[in-house]
Amino acid sequence: MKTRLRRWYWSAIRPGGHPLQYVGDPWEKLLGFLIAVVILAFYIGVVNLVLMFLSFSLFQGNVAAYALSFLGVIPLWFYAQYRARRYVLARTRWRGVRFALAPGAWGYAFRALGHWIVTIMSCGLLWPRMTFWLEKYKTDRTYFGTARMVQEGRWSMLYPSTRWIFVALALAALSALAYWGAKPAAGTSLAILAFGAGVYGLVFYRVDSLKRLTETKRLGTVRLHFEPNAARILLIQAFGYAVTIALMLVPTMVLGVALIGVQAAELLTEIGAGDALPWIEALPPYTLIAFSAALYFTIFLMWSALTQIFVTMPTIRHYAQRLAIAAPDGLARVRQRPRDEAEQAEGFAEALDVGASI
Repeated sequence: MKTRLRRWYWSAIRPGGHPLQYVGDPWEKLLGFLIAVVILAFYIGVVNLVLMFLSFSLFQGNVAAYALSFLGVIPLWFYAQYRARRYVLARTRWRGVRFALAPGAWGYAFRALGHWIVTIMSCGLLWPRMTFWLEKYKTDRTYFGTARMVQEGRWSMLYPSTRWIFVALALAALSALAYWGAKPAAGTSLAILAFGAGVYGLVFYRVDSLKRLTETKRLGTVRLHFEPNAARILLIQAFGYAVTIALMLVPTMVLGVALIGVQAAELLTEIGAGDALPWIEALPPYTLIAFSAALYFTIFLMWSALTQIFVTMPTIRHYAQRLAIAAPDGLARVRQRPRDEAEQAEGFAEALDVGASI
């Protein structure tokens, strides 16, 4: 499914009239996923067992074991993100020329870990610094054929992208002052405004920082021009998720009520009250399991399909329509590069579900 989705998306994006190509193999993904599951099973089964033993021996509890286990997975999370990006680029072509991302997953993982620690210690004030340097690490290792991409600019250029977040913080502070001054109506109004500004601020930061980072990338003499609209992206996300939830309510409620009814029927049978309702005995075995599976797969599959229709596709379409290649004459000097095998595909990204599908 993921391979077919990518082929459709890639073929629909056509810079200069030339469609992108995705040449990934689903068997590569499956094999990489199975390898990642084996490694993670070893981690969960052996490392966690040792941590649990040490935690109970030293601290007479399991809190330390859970904390250390969680911290141990964080580097793997960043490692998986980089490996997924490397595989997607290695299987992407444009005008027959391969993209690539140089190896460096562990370097990215430890850099990301360090930047997150610094960002948390700064109470989020250095978030633009983390965004810039992690993107630069990936961009400076990205190739289109023989040409290497470079991320220019400075991390301080991302601070204007945070302006709506600071507006939200200011409104939140005013709301707190209003409550402290015994003005609950004003405090509530300001709190609502702060929430709305905060949601828009997060979307605006993501979109505007992406714009600034994209327009300061360089591939030889080739540059990119990008003009996304943050308000448009917010509307797409809000409308898309609202429609998705609305369309899922009916089948979810029907299956949920049926599941509760079957559970109640089995409970009555267990306590000996099934004679009052003869139809209970007519229920085939494994009815509860069947309704549970139907409910789970209905939610899982419908959510995946509907978010693709109403959220992912409109978002990608908006970005693609607002992206242009400036000074494309430099592409004539680009030559083909060797194929990157990208072993294990994106197995860890699949196993850890880091959101690298599209």
